[in-house]
Amino acid sequence: MTEHIEPTEPAHAAAFGASAPACRTAPPAAASSDPDVAAVSVGPTLPESAAARPDLPLLAIPCVFEDMVAPLKAALPMLDGIARVRMFEDYTLDEDTFVERAQGAEAVIVIGVHISDDMLRRLAKTVRCLAFGGTGVASYVNFDLARELGVRICNVRHYGDAAVAEFTFALILELARRVGDLDRELRAGDWDGVSSVELAGKTLAIVGFGGIGQTVARIARGFGMDVTVWDSGRGPRERYTEHDVTPIADMKALFAGADVVSIHMPLVDGTRGMIGDAELDALRPGTMFVNTARAEIIAPGALVRRLERGDVPAALDVYYQEPLPTDSPLLAIDGLVLTPHVAWRSDGANRNLTRQCVEDITAYFTGGKKNVVVDPEAA
Repeated sequence: MTEHIEPTEPAHAAAFGASAPACRTAPPAAASSDPDVAAVSVGPTLPESAAARPDLPLLAIPCVFEDMVAPLKAALPMLDGIARVRMFEDYTLDEDTFVERAQGAEAVIVIGVHISDDMLRRLAKTVRCLAFGGTGVASYVNFDLARELGVRICNVRHYGDAAVAEFTFALILELARRVGDLDRELRAGDWDGVSSVELAGKTLAIVGFGGIGQTVARIARGFGMDVTVWDSGRGPRERYTEHDVTPIADMKALFAGADVVSIHMPLVDGTRGMIGDAELDALRPGTMFVNTARAEIIAPGALVRRLERGDVPAALDVYYQEPLPTDSPLLAIDGLVLTPHVAWRSDGANRNLTRQCVEDITAYFTGGKKNVVVDPEAA
């Protein structure tokens, strides 16, 4: 059976200043009937027994969201006889806590945490593989430094196409039909309601037509929307016919003709800052703008400048700095819908993500390669 090492110290407070959330911990664990296992404050975990096999390499899972604990435990048996597992059932943003919990590990699963250069250097004393619970991980770890330090970086792929697409449309519907505003006004005693926008017959422009973009297109067509697409052009053109969408090569023209714009590009060197003032200036007043991809796809400051004019309803799930600082100019923009980078989180996505993370680690420990985005062994 895969073994789990119980933490023996409570989680530390977050070290990002007052604007960042403190380390969030699960409810205290009940006292164990095993005299060799101490009760701890970070929540229930399967403890490693005294008979743990020290000959096996160690996988550390320094923190995890509460709703991912069960699917992770369901996936971990594939490491039976391959690796020991040290798993903590709470979520922390504290760098020292994260690194301390990974001490001595050869591989680490990283979920929802940015690995700073300092953390990477400290982890690299023993760690040779980081498996990230996400697809676009270039904003979560320094690829060049990982390669230099000899650390493999893995991601997960297409785990949350449906989750992100559904959340994207939830944001579009919030901008169009303003359910949140209606709820708040009714609770305040206002029965008048607010005006809203019907999506049927409107044009949705999608930037990026991979798995998520294609899923968003299918949902939009179900709402009776016309769909236009700007894409890298590397995929087969049959995708456009299959999804009944119209490709447009000029992004400014795409933006100018849209009633709703939704961003779904991955963050790579070629997409960083690809949307700037010129493209955003092409948005007509009233055009809805949604980004559930990566903030860095938009040039620094460009989106704030456009939204501060007050004529483009927008919803964002991603930011240049996460957690979003309390002094962010975005917080001062009236009517802007903000969510804490959770589009990817659903029950189905959690199962897919955790399974792929464990598969990535299993491949590493057994001499294989899966979902490798940084391979120090490559020429």
